[in-house]
Amino acid sequence: MYVLIIGAGQVGQMIASNLASSHEVAVVERDPEVAEDIAYSFDVLSVQGDGTEPEVLRDAGLEQADLVVACTDSDETNIVISGTVKSVNDVFTIARVRRRTLLNTWEGTRGAFGVDFMVCTDLLVAQTIFRISGFPRAQDVETFAGGLVRMAEFEIGTESPLAGQSVSELDQYGSMTFAGVFRDDEMIVAQGDTVFQTGDRIVVIGSPSSVKEFAMVNVPDTTSSAEDVVIVGGSEIGFQTAREFEAHGFEPRLIERDPERAREVAEALPKTFVMESDATDTEFLAREHIDEADIVIAALDSDEKNLLVSLLARRVGVDRTVAIIENTEYTDLFETVGINVAINPREETAEEIVRFTRTDQTEKIAMLEHDRAEVIEVKLGHDSSLTGQQIADSMADLPNGVVIGAISRDGELVTPRGTTVPEPGDHVVLFVDATVLDDVSAVL
Repeated sequence: MYVLIIGAGQVGQMIASNLASSHEVAVVERDPEVAEDIAYSFDVLSVQGDGTEPEVLRDAGLEQADLVVACTDSDETNIVISGTVKSVNDVFTIARVRRRTLLNTWEGTRGAFGVDFMVCTDLLVAQTIFRISGFPRAQDVETFAGGLVRMAEFEIGTESPLAGQSVSELDQYGSMTFAGVFRDDEMIVAQGDTVFQTGDRIVVIGSPSSVKEFAMVNVPDTTSSAEDVVIVGGSEIGFQTAREFEAHGFEPRLIERDPERAREVAEALPKTFVMESDATDTEFLAREHIDEADIVIAALDSDEKNLLVSLLARRVGVDRTVAIIENTEYTDLFETVGINVAINPREETAEEIVRFTRTDQTEKIAMLEHDRAEVIEVKLGHDSSLTGQQIADSMADLPNGVVIGAISRDGELVTPRGTTVPEPGDHVVLFVDATVLDDVSAVL
């Protein structure tokens, strides 16, 4: 597949990095220095120029492109690029936007603007936050097989009874599979003798009920979900997050410092209790009983502010904090100082876009730990190496670094075991080490 990426910001670079080894990739970037860096950093064609100009797009190979991704930092520019592309070549276009209103307009008139698929960054982040909030100590949560299968990544904290136990000792969940363990810089494929340690991040795949049960065991004496939700910041991400919680029957609290923005948010979100105040005011936090919140979500306009608010929330007694970060280099810092989850909007966007470049069989993907591993959903065909034989035998055809986590068959969940025989048409959810992903795709 020939993929043309317009815009070499963080999103564009993440997509280029992920695709360079398996696809032909070209990147168009206006900034000469960034365009030069891209040429040296990735095995891609780098073209310096304005992506809204047809000649620049032709120089980057538009006429042979299979997919065009417009992911500059400007919503309007991405829409203009998509329209320009369609005037030259009827290729599939993806446009990244931040504003939900543009997504609503596009959904109401599918195909408008010359965009075949629109990715709304702020909505993606809000949905991610909501999914994570329902599982204590979850670092990431995704749904597969139409909601039948849940993948979750959990941290083993100091209070967890799981530390010191092996996979075989904990294999008591009939519809859940232990897939992988991230330990410092190491990625471990979970096996029966794998022993969990404090600080590990473990990936499990199974039915929603089993994954929820496991989460409760990992964090004793906690509620099953976040009931009291506090969102700090009436930014677009903060607003969309509150809206997402409202849509699922919650009544979140939202703190916004600017009076005009607080009024706008309050008028648009009838089930959200909006407080006009400075979230760094410790007296206010105490007066409003913020310490009783199940989760505090920092969605302000800078990484530094989100870090400060999250630390204050932890200091007053909040058990769980989620912070939005724009700079991916801060992720480890945030989590080192005690922030439970740091979410980067650009990573969420890149992940959503990358799935369009997968083979026809791949239904969905989730990237873990900055794409050190992926969980993928694949629909098996008759010629797949997994079909027609027991999993214990077919795994010999797969490289090391693969775990079959779940199987969906005719709308029913099948928990994979060594004697299970996958059938054509099954949806299989696999945990895959990113270094062997291409080899795995070739045999599926």
